[in-house]
Amino acid sequence: MSFELKIKDLSAIDGAAQKFLTLIKAQYPDSRCIIFNAGMGVGKTTFIKALCKAMGAVDEASSPTFSIVNDYLCDDGSHIFHFDLYRIKDTEEAMAAGAEDYIYGDSYCLIEWPETLLQLLPDNTVNVNIEEAEDGTRIMTVDRLAAA
Repeated sequence: MSFELKIKDLSAIDGAAQKFLTLIKAQYPDSRCIIFNAGMGVGKTTFIKALCKAMGAVDEASSPTFSIVNDYLCDDGSHIFHFDLYRIKDTEEAMAAGAEDYIYGDSYCLIEWPETLLQLLPDNTVNVNIEEAEDGTRIMTVDRLAAA
């Protein structure tokens, strides 16, 4: 099962995040690990901010570029872990940062720049590809991560 979402502009992002969350819970109820693939500046962090809000995060999400992972508490007491692995060079460095403990836990893990973690990710990982169309629309294609 896969689905596609289009986000025409920033005014539509909150609605798209809510729809994304509804579809993820319906189509991939056993998945807690979601990876985001897109080029620099296409909107990974911006979408994740809106998604965390839709998921009930108490604090506003921000880029974890320098901290590697941010922990957001949700209004129901659960946690969302947001990774930015752009600066991570290899799998060992990601493991040293504790990534494996997070991705096999019960909390949602939202991962930007996941390349260094691909061999560690659970089989039920959700894969999100974001592309920018010529008119600025963001096109999100969502499916299961293909087996390595």
